[in-house]
Amino acid sequence: MRKLSVLLISMALAGCSVTPEYQAPTTEAGDLYLNQAVAGVAGAPIEDEAWWRRFNDPELDALVASVQQQNISLQLAQQRIQSARAYRSAVATAKIPTVSVGAGYHHARLSEYDPLLGGALTATMPDLGQGGAVLPPAGQDLNLLDRDNGAFVVGANVSWEMDLFGRLDAMDQLAGIRLEQAEILRQGTLTMVTTEAVHNYLQYRGAQARLAIAERNVEEQEVMVALVERLQSAGYGSELDRVQAEALLAATRASLPLLRTAEQAHLGRLATLLGEGVSDTQQRFSARPLPRIEGRVPVGLKSELLQRRPDIALAEREMAAVNQEVGVAIAARYPKVFLTGSPASLAENFEDLFSSGSEAWLASVGVQWTLFDGGRGQALVEMQEARFQQAALSYQYQVNQAFNEVETALMAYGNQQGHQSQIDTAAEQARLAADKARSLYRAGLVDFLAVLDAQRQVNLMEDAALVARLNTANHLVFLHKALGGDWSVVPDPA
Repeated sequence: MRKLSVLLISMALAGCSVTPEYQAPTTEAGDLYLNQAVAGVAGAPIEDEAWWRRFNDPELDALVASVQQQNISLQLAQQRIQSARAYRSAVATAKIPTVSVGAGYHHARLSEYDPLLGGALTATMPDLGQGGAVLPPAGQDLNLLDRDNGAFVVGANVSWEMDLFGRLDAMDQLAGIRLEQAEILRQGTLTMVTTEAVHNYLQYRGAQARLAIAERNVEEQEVMVALVERLQSAGYGSELDRVQAEALLAATRASLPLLRTAEQAHLGRLATLLGEGVSDTQQRFSARPLPRIEGRVPVGLKSELLQRRPDIALAEREMAAVNQEVGVAIAARYPKVFLTGSPASLAENFEDLFSSGSEAWLASVGVQWTLFDGGRGQALVEMQEARFQQAALSYQYQVNQAFNEVETALMAYGNQQGHQSQIDTAAEQARLAADKARSLYRAGLVDFLAVLDAQRQVNLMEDAALVARLNTANHLVFLHKALGGDWSVVPDPA
């Protein structure tokens, strides 16, 4: 009955925990964003996670799918998840008994000069008179101990630490939270990698489109230079017109190497994201224009951002992790109780190893409690509590930063669309002005300087219009990144 009472008390104590109770932080947030009422944005719920498919570009869709499969950073993040999962399994085993078995033969020889046992090996029989008939004669060895001893042994060892104050449970919970953080980090890496893939693809197509505009302008300006030279030969043109035409042509040609460099730079970045060579990446793409997005961007409710952003989720899990570390530090100041047992079978001869009477065992209960450490244990607890406050402040910082990023991205996207609209209008007017200037020049109503200036404006505005489209697309990418969410590609059921 006494043993049963001790067991029940131990089991009751094992349910105690000194870890502070953790509650996830709550943040008050309104339903709408301040800059939500801008062009191209809708307050509808966010449903389509693969938002880039609204570009209607199959090569972009295939690129994102390949990047999410091949990217080395994502593979590293997956391996970190595997490592965290294995670590959690290892930590969980600390709460269950450890059992080990062994077998062998042991032999020992005692020294005749051993200060403790040597005398028992070399002792001689004293003269005990007539009463010592059953003993060896006087002067002979008593042989109280054998100098050589050997035995066969088969046994096991069982050890278990009773988790009286929840230290091991807190460590297990901490390992589980670290696993969750590894999974969140992979999600954040997925978002970052996909963002880079979409961004660089758009920049790659944009560089190709700008290069095509520049090459077309070069061809048109070469025709214009030839025309000016013919007019000069016929006596209708001037040397100034010819020099200005060639200067404009040279300036346009000068932009070609820079645009080709930009095209190859973004292609190289895509190759790095894919983990392959540039030549392999280039074979993925055909001649396609810069894609245009369709539809408006759904932003959902402002309060939903707390569940969509990986950085916010990671900061919240860090608070939970540090809270468990506080519990580990507190529990370390309380007693630790260890139970050990070593059942075995021991015999001098192998044939007697499993005979009746060869059993042997050793059992023990141990308590370890640091009564005085100069305040080190309390200092460690205070250090972890301070880390928890730091984690709480970091969480609040991440929340504020996320809200501000979305607000900034909304305003930038809306303003950029207005900018693009005005640039498109200016480019169209510049083309009309250039056509009018060429007509007037052929009629002799204006000099060639007006034609050159009009053509220069066309070149600038066409390139500016394409740059504005690129900037709009980039703001769109960063807006979706700010909104967070799951960016993983859903496998095609086919």
